[in-house]
Amino acid sequence: MSPVRRCSRTACRQPAVFTLTYVYADSTAVLGPLAAYVEPHCYDLCAMHADRLTAPRGWEVVRLPVETVGGGPGSDDLEALADAVREAARPPARPPDDVEEGADTMRRGHLRVVRSDPSRPDPRA
Repeated sequence: MSPVRRCSRTACRQPAVFTLTYVYADSTAVLGPLAAYVEPHCYDLCAMHADRLTAPRGWEVVRLPVETVGGGPGSDDLEALADAVREAARPPARPPDDVEEGADTMRRGHLRVVRSDPSRPDPRA
């Protein structure tokens, strides 16, 4: 089987470059870039059939912009990925200075139990 996805239109052998999805609740047809995965309720279309696409009366066609250069992830995608990796690699934040580590605190993983000061009255009493 060929790794290239074909246009969903009958007898069309052209490679698909767009994906058509219907939003029935809004009476909208959305035509955007080719989806990463084949979805059962979406239609893959070649450039010719995407250009000729019309919607039923009363429906709106939304055409999402398609990046034709490169075909890979855009610069915004790569920047977001780099920011996520930096955030994951960042060391955990220090505890606040007003909370002392020691006998008055107990840690379980990322949680900390702070015992109340015995000299202060219990506000629940």
